[in-house]
Amino acid sequence: MPKFDSYVICTSPRSGSTLLCKLLAATGISGNPGSYFHRPSIAEWLAYFELAADASRPEADILATIFRAAIAKGSGDTGIFGLRLQRHSFDFFVQKLAVLHPERSSDLQRIEAAFGRTLFLHLTRLDKVEQAVSLVKAEQTGLWHAAPDGTELERTAPPSAPVYNSDEIRTWYERFAAYDRAWNDWFEMQGIEPFRIAYEALSADPLGSLRKVLSRLGLKCEAASGITPGVEKLADATNHEWATRFRLEHNVA
Repeated sequence: MPKFDSYVICTSPRSGSTLLCKLLAATGISGNPGSYFHRPSIAEWLAYFELAADASRPEADILATIFRAAIAKGSGDTGIFGLRLQRHSFDFFVQKLAVLHPERSSDLQRIEAAFGRTLFLHLTRLDKVEQAVSLVKAEQTGLWHAAPDGTELERTAPPSAPVYNSDEIRTWYERFAAYDRAWNDWFEMQGIEPFRIAYEALSADPLGSLRKVLSRLGLKCEAASGITPGVEKLADATNHEWATRFRLEHNVA
């Protein structure tokens, strides 16, 4: 039996969460993790799950319907629910959890009231310069994810040539560091010891990292065998050039 009913991947953009979600989904035994509460809007949540909006219903009833839909989608037929939470959408998520479960006194209690026994995974990228460069380049080029064969998986804008922008990189560098601090402060406040995964380790050994997560969940590690990572690294010479230039300009290690 699995040790948990659910898991939450606590992360920030460009930390490898898409890779980890695809790996976990591909096992067929560890849910179908996704960003089911990504937009800070009940209307957006209803639209995502193709649920009818009914303003006459109490907010708690609407939220209960949304959460049931999320659990169904994020579990599939595996019996375990997977959720990815980006830090920038976290505050709205826990605010609405408090509406759904007002009888509980903490975020952790409300999450477990909604999802059962929950494992928290903190997926972070140790090199914040590389993370910031990756995000700025993705925003500029419009390409966020690609498959190993080169097929584009996620594009948000027409192709455009990237241009080095020190200010944008600096903004995201500082923001990503703040996201990590916020996650760690929340874990401490809630008395949570998360299972920690670094992007660098996940990227270097995807299946090894997957096996560790499955083991922590109490699931069979053998389910990782033969799985092919569903996304390709997009970092290239441009990423390296920008990161090197930024480190020299800002005296960042």
